[in-house]
Amino acid sequence: MAKKKRIVIALGGNALGNTLPEQMTAVKITARAIVDLIEEGCEVVVAHGNGPQVGMVNNAMIALTHEDPQQPNTPLSVCVAMSQAYIGYDLQNALREELLDRNITDIPVATMITQVRVDENDEAFQNPSKPIGRFMTKEQADEMAAKYDYIMKEDSGRGYRRVVSSPKPQEIIEIGTIRTMVESGDLVIACGGGGIPVTRQGNHLKGASAVIDKDFASSLLARELDADFLIILTAVEKVAINYGKPDEKWLDNITVDEAKQYMAEGHFAPGSMLPKVQAAVEFAESAPGRHALITLLEKAKDGILGDTGTRISRS
Repeated sequence: MAKKKRIVIALGGNALGNTLPEQMTAVKITARAIVDLIEEGCEVVVAHGNGPQVGMVNNAMIALTHEDPQQPNTPLSVCVAMSQAYIGYDLQNALREELLDRNITDIPVATMITQVRVDENDEAFQNPSKPIGRFMTKEQADEMAAKYDYIMKEDSGRGYRRVVSSPKPQEIIEIGTIRTMVESGDLVIACGGGGIPVTRQGNHLKGASAVIDKDFASSLLARELDADFLIILTAVEKVAINYGKPDEKWLDNITVDEAKQYMAEGHFAPGSMLPKVQAAVEFAESAPGRHALITLLEKAKDGILGDTGTRISRS
């Protein structure tokens, strides 16, 4: 029997929606695309972002402190954990239902609440830049900064938002358990929102006030699981160079070296396509036979079959 292709798939915000009702609808579509890959003979591990969700949780926890002064402020690491659980809850139920609808009864689905160690000396902690939560007035922002020691920055004339650090992932704490579950044939959802950011203090893991880029976390997860493919889902079918210009060119199959050249030439926007390409390159160059694919959710199966998407390989 041929060995199944092992795929780590990184779901973006468009696969999850921006509100609870949107999420419940979106995960049904997402589940269909994932189970399509399973029917193609792939072994799938799911990671996901939590951009709007962690902001909503953080806002709700702040509202609680306003209603009840006895309630302490909730650390951002705890908000990430909460978002992992409720996104995982919707995802695993949608996946289980889709599997059963196709008479696939032998693949358990489970969410692993995942901690990811970051380096407390990461330069990102010196320059928080990742906005989360709602927009505020200058007065509201000053109040939040004074009350909670938040770093608040003006955002493109739309108001002020809290900004937090986005350090690189160094270690997936629960990787042994995740690996055991995957080897047992489970469909595992892990590293939600990039993972709960923690730093190591002896045997203690301390939550960090940060968010980890889900694409970098997914790349690390794929490497640790010895996956064949990392699929990074985005809002476009393929990656482009000279995007939006008359000489715009959509990329099909490119090498790691070509991707690095395009990055050096500044073709990809920071905070948008650039981290996706960086994460894809990290995975593709990590061992022979590993490929990264960047494409749309609904094109994931076609991309694995080589019919679309941007595929990045060592050579």
